[in-house]
Amino acid sequence: MAPSGSRSVDCWRVLYWIPVLFISLIVAWSYYAYVVQLCIDTIENIGEKIVYLLVYHVLFIMFVWSYWQTIFTKPMNPLKEFHLSHSDKELLEREDRRESQQEILRRIAKDLPIYTRTMSGAIRYCDHCLLLKPDRCHHCSACDMCILKMDHHCPWVNNCVGFANYKFFMLFLAYSLLYCLFVTATDLQYFIQFWTNGLPDTQAKFHIMFLFFAASMFSVSLAFLFAYHCWLVCKNRSTLEAFRAPTFQHGPDKDGFSLGTSKNFRQVFGDEKKCWLLPVFSSLGDGCSYPTCLVNADPEQPSSPSGRNPSIKSAGESHQFPPKPLRESQSRLLNNRQSEGSEDRDKRGTNNPALTIEKET
Repeated sequence: MAPSGSRSVDCWRVLYWIPVLFISLIVAWSYYAYVVQLCIDTIENIGEKIVYLLVYHVLFIMFVWSYWQTIFTKPMNPLKEFHLSHSDKELLEREDRRESQQEILRRIAKDLPIYTRTMSGAIRYCDHCLLLKPDRCHHCSACDMCILKMDHHCPWVNNCVGFANYKFFMLFLAYSLLYCLFVTATDLQYFIQFWTNGLPDTQAKFHIMFLFFAASMFSVSLAFLFAYHCWLVCKNRSTLEAFRAPTFQHGPDKDGFSLGTSKNFRQVFGDEKKCWLLPVFSSLGDGCSYPTCLVNADPEQPSSPSGRNPSIKSAGESHQFPPKPLRESQSRLLNNRQSEGSEDRDKRGTNNPALTIEKET
């Protein structure tokens, strides 16, 4: 017999799917209302009917595909090198003093690409998952695991939005917005006709009227949400980082991971333009290491001849860990095309002590 605790957990997990079920029912009803009640039963012009149905089904397929990918793409776990070995776990458990624990974590992290810290300057460590948190990784209490580049936990997809599915989430917002705008625009004239009794009072009247109200209301909310996440992509921030800037050794820096709009976009959507609009994974990197571009911590302080703030330089020189090279997939973000190489060489800013990158405007 299963323990009562496990049954209660299973019940809560079933309840988590209620928002997803609600969205699925709304979408299924909208398909029936638009295709059957509006296009087939109401619109009489054959050409208009064919065009509406063709465009609608393209948007519908892309919307459902991206929504499905956002829901069922499992969050990626940090690589095994970030997990503590059995001996390190025992050593950490035997230490009671925080200073000694931090020394152990520093020793373990010295060869890992970790540059962010807690607000107090300590190594970011997860007591639940027993691992050193990679940069931009956070523990999600709902998923009960550490999520790479965690943005937020979204109840409407019953999943964490992070490195593994952030592109899918962006496409889901984009296609759902286009879907609602298209339905609103094409339904408007028939909504007005029914409202002014210009068409017979049939069963389609309720569906067409409610479809217009629902699509227009969703369009407004989706427009604001999509615009906000477009801004986050351009700034290379997650929702969590927008509310609390990531902390480096020189202090909090809201633009610490920003590489310029173009490279920020490619970090999420990849280099292959043909994949940008498709809900297939094409993001750059492994989710554990990120190139950084540290900006002036004190705008009042004059810059050094190399364009760096002396305080940041000294912070870099006193870095507790030796330089750690980025992985090949991430280093591609730092390499410009050969035609741009000589032009951009003089515009490079300061990263961690291991590398420098271009600061785009």
